[in-house]
Amino acid sequence: AAGIPVVGHLGLTPQSVHQLGGYGLQGKEGAAADKLFEEALGLERAGCCSVVLEKVPASVAARVAQSLQIPVIGIGAGSGVDGQVLVSQDMLGMEDRFTPKFLRRFASLGEEIKQAAEAYITAVKERSFPSDAESY
Repeated sequence: AAGIPVVGHLGLTPQSVHQLGGYGLQGKEGAAADKLFEEALGLERAGCCSVVLEKVPASVAARVAQSLQIPVIGIGAGSGVDGQVLVSQDMLGMEDRFTPKFLRRFASLGEEIKQAAEAYITAVKERSFPSDAESY
């Protein structure tokens, strides 16, 4: 009613991981898939501008995307949705301990970032940064 766009989020909601029983696949089949589908319809009826489906079977996500009029964005929900999202730190390889099936690393910047941070710390401690040219 206030004109604030709201994006719904179904499937794996990391803030609720303990209530969900862990990081497992959500809405796998049968009643669980039907419940997720109904919740997505409810979010659209409630006025959400789009819905994110996270770690949901591709077939369930595609069913939701085909049924809603609003965009459905997937993260680990297959290619049958309207768009995709990945956390930039994950896709850039800034951290290598997080390895869900849906994550594709498009770069491996973690070691480069570590080296750059160490070089910065060294330069500050040596007082070579900032130099006269980098000062006002």
